[in-house]
Amino acid sequence: MHLAFASIINLYFIFYSFQKKEKIIFSTLNIITFAFSFFLILFVNTRLALFNALFGFGLIFFYEIIKKYNFRIVIGILVVLSISLTSIFYVYVQKNPYMKEKYYKVTFAHMDKVGKLDEIENPEAEVYNSFVTRLSIWKSAWELSLNNLPFGVGASDGKPELFKYFRQTNQKFLAKYDFPTHNQYIDYFLKFGILGVLIILMFFYNLAYLGFSTKSPIIISFFFLFFLSNITDDYLIRFDGIAFCGLWISIFGCYWLQRKRLSVNTS
Repeated sequence: MHLAFASIINLYFIFYSFQKKEKIIFSTLNIITFAFSFFLILFVNTRLALFNALFGFGLIFFYEIIKKYNFRIVIGILVVLSISLTSIFYVYVQKNPYMKEKYYKVTFAHMDKVGKLDEIENPEAEVYNSFVTRLSIWKSAWELSLNNLPFGVGASDGKPELFKYFRQTNQKFLAKYDFPTHNQYIDYFLKFGILGVLIILMFFYNLAYLGFSTKSPIIISFFFLFFLSNITDDYLIRFDGIAFCGLWISIFGCYWLQRKRLSVNTS
């Protein structure tokens, strides 16, 4: 998540440096930093981080290039950017062939075993990091949440009740490793019921409002990145996620206030 956002920001700096016609040394440094940050995303090899980065690149390209330049320049920049990203991706995949297996085979393996992971022989080796394991956890957490409507199981009982439910439903693999929810939305639904879902949606609405009202591709990219990242993890109950989000929301909020004050003064 951090690397994806850093890579998105670095791409923005590249376009910004060319728009402002900064010295070639700064533009070159931005290009090198962007290439290195994108390489680190591939090195960490997190699927959602790569998707978030590419989605953010698209938003930056749309807001900073398509809306500001003519068709020929847009196509030229698109070709250069595509070649650069493809080259980095190709070189890394050649050095790390497991990446192809992970994305094409491991990720969506055994999808017919959702909620039935114990039927898989040696699930630790086959599906420990697979999407089917996450879906099985979400399925159990969802069922438990529905059983405890409308107010949930409580803030302190989310994990204990989920682990207990694994054992009650005889899901030995999940119970053995006590997997947490790994989904912020379902986690809040489990803990706080309907109110929890409303609260987290209001939280993300606030972040989306800051981005779309200022028409800032950076803020919009951050909104989508953090919104999607919380589907596969629960960052708002982790210190690193809270600090990361809190820092950037504070910065974005200040930027929104500056824009609003400037519009009032000029009107």
